[in-house]
Amino acid sequence: MYNLATMARIDDRLAYRILDFYHNLDIAVEPPLGVVVMNPFAIPEAREVTKRFYEKYYSDGSPRMMIFGINPGRFGGGVTGIPFTDPIRLRTECNIEHPFRELPELSSVFIYQMIAAMGGPDKFYSKFFITALSPLGYTKDNRNLNYYDEKDLLEKVEPFIVKSIRRQIELVNGFDICFCLGEGTNYKYFVKLNAIHQFFKEIVPLPHPRWIMQYRRKTVNDFVELYHNKLTMAINSHSKHGITSQG
Repeated sequence: MYNLATMARIDDRLAYRILDFYHNLDIAVEPPLGVVVMNPFAIPEAREVTKRFYEKYYSDGSPRMMIFGINPGRFGGGVTGIPFTDPIRLRTECNIEHPFRELPELSSVFIYQMIAAMGGPDKFYSKFFITALSPLGYTKDNRNLNYYDEKDLLEKVEPFIVKSIRRQIELVNGFDICFCLGEGTNYKYFVKLNAIHQFFKEIVPLPHPRWIMQYRRKTVNDFVELYHNKLTMAINSHSKHGITSQG
């Protein structure tokens, strides 16, 4: 029987370190009344799909530059377990078959348009690791909920967020710079946490993919170019292994 924890110990490839992290996520607190925690990794089909995805793109020991979203959505990472990857893009762009209902997520549409401009999934994922400040998602009344939308939710999950950021930095052994998807609340909160914990020397904000697709769709190519330029410049000019982490 496949035992992920055992594989992580005997195989130091990045894929198994990531999988060991994701497949054992637990916020360790009761969410506020009415809030449901989305944990796709509790579903066998998502565990299998994430295994195939990370083995495909992260079976090496090279560091990655990190890109942080908010938290998984119920039509993308909340289903597949892969950030900003809805079931459609999982099949058409990553060539990974799956049993999920193929509903689109706007953020995923943009991210994979950007990934195509960066040279495709193989090239992109060899340099970058997309995740989220909260790697588990939330819903309320069957609608997506951001970790910061309700004060009591944020207070309860902040220790989980801090622990998850620190652990993922250790996993990908990355750079002293990272990117934040979202120039508003997600970025402001991340900067606040970073001032306390000193995760990164620099956090660079980018417009959130969903905002782009909802409000700037006619100029989406301009935003693809913006992402391309900033990500390429960062990966070419910033030093590796410059991260500090404090208690």
